[in-house]
Amino acid sequence: MSPTESSSNLSSIAARQRLFRRGLAVSTAGLLVFTGCAASSEAAISTSGSAASSSVADFADAATATTSGESADSTAPSASVAADVDLFDSSVMHTISVDFDQTDYDAMIATFTSTGDKEWISATVTLDGNTYENVGMRLKGNSSLFDLTVETSGNPEDLPWLIRLNKFVDGEDHQGYEDIVIRSNSTETALNEAVAQELLALTGLAAQSPIATAFTVNGGETELRLAVENPDEEWYEDNFDDDDGLLYKADSEGDYSYRGDDPDAYIDVFDQDVGDDDMTPLIEFLAFINNSDDATFAAELDAQLDVDAFATYLAFQDLIGNADDINGRGNNSYLQYDTITDQFTVVSWDLNLAFATANVTGGGGGAGGAGGGPGGGRPVGERPEPADDIVQGGPVGGGAAGGPGDQPNVLVDRFLADPDFAALYDAKTTELSQLLFSSGTVDEVIANWADVLINGAGELVSEEVVSADAAALISYVDGVR
Repeated sequence: MSPTESSSNLSSIAARQRLFRRGLAVSTAGLLVFTGCAASSEAAISTSGSAASSSVADFADAATATTSGESADSTAPSASVAADVDLFDSSVMHTISVDFDQTDYDAMIATFTSTGDKEWISATVTLDGNTYENVGMRLKGNSSLFDLTVETSGNPEDLPWLIRLNKFVDGEDHQGYEDIVIRSNSTETALNEAVAQELLALTGLAAQSPIATAFTVNGGETELRLAVENPDEEWYEDNFDDDDGLLYKADSEGDYSYRGDDPDAYIDVFDQDVGDDDMTPLIEFLAFINNSDDATFAAELDAQLDVDAFATYLAFQDLIGNADDINGRGNNSYLQYDTITDQFTVVSWDLNLAFATANVTGGGGGAGGAGGGPGGGRPVGERPEPADDIVQGGPVGGGAAGGPGDQPNVLVDRFLADPDFAALYDAKTTELSQLLFSSGTVDEVIANWADVLINGAGELVSEEVVSADAAALISYVDGVR
């Protein structure tokens, strides 16, 4: 599909994605928040011409239509969100408050710090004024929890969490949602991940809806936290057509190696999150990508994998400067298996290092920022090298994607070693760069999120911080387009 065709399909993509159906109405006021910080950004918006007018205008029309004709002012975020507002409506600030027994929390922390196990505790959770009892909560994350100890656990409002409404109460949900993930981020606003998730949805790939929340634990300090959908069964049904399909999550300590035919060999490598327990398709796929010769790999991969989606995935991760993807240190990815086509699709997960944001362990809050964009041109089919000078809690200087650094991944390596697949990756890079960056779409997404935070989270984060984080993202984008 050409960039022109992609632009013409932009509104239809937005319309069929439940996750962002309200969140991206164009806001001129938001653009004024930060465009003055980057003159080149203003130029990019004003001179993008017809290429931008098609995609951005179509997208704005789609967003406006899905808000039933409401103006940008009518959807302005407020401190109190109506109880019936969609939980993952990203155009407003949401409130999440949780209350749990301190002794349960202390025991959970003690277990995690001694064994690494993430135990569930019971909590009362209020979502935008709707209260649910006996809700399951547990820690969620890997590198974000590296620094967590009993001594440093005094601020649970800063930790990454998985909230599961039906963990202890069968059938419990909120507007059909059963899980909510409270994300960790190296920046105060988490703008980088929010914007990245919204852009990912525009590529046609499965994304996890982001929302800004005022998050409170046990009546303590309220923190600005980003929440996203969890890739559970409901999320799967919203994003994939095959009702009998399977979804596997790659473990952070695992890899894509073939370990034989015994499913038990993959217990610490992949978790199956959706579908009837069946590791056979995954094992056969791993055997193919590891053991096939080059000619067979080139000839038969498209029967095993959606290669167009995979090229799009790789191009997108590189454009947004996320080195912590399928071949990052966290091995962040899902594999979706379609029983109708017998194909796998690589699914994105964890974009908190997008836009070359430096990694800071230890939970939510903390300094950080987006770094400069990737370097200039590169040979066809080569992913940009990660920067060597990543600074904890600060911007990445001048290099490529910020993050923990690439780790070998047999699927990525073999895919890009094949000339035809490498050319497809390069074509997708050009296509997405035009669709998302050169068109000015990214500027509008950043502006909308800045609006939400400035208008709805003023007591949690200053306008200066929001504007600075928005300007850092624009600076990154200007280095790419």
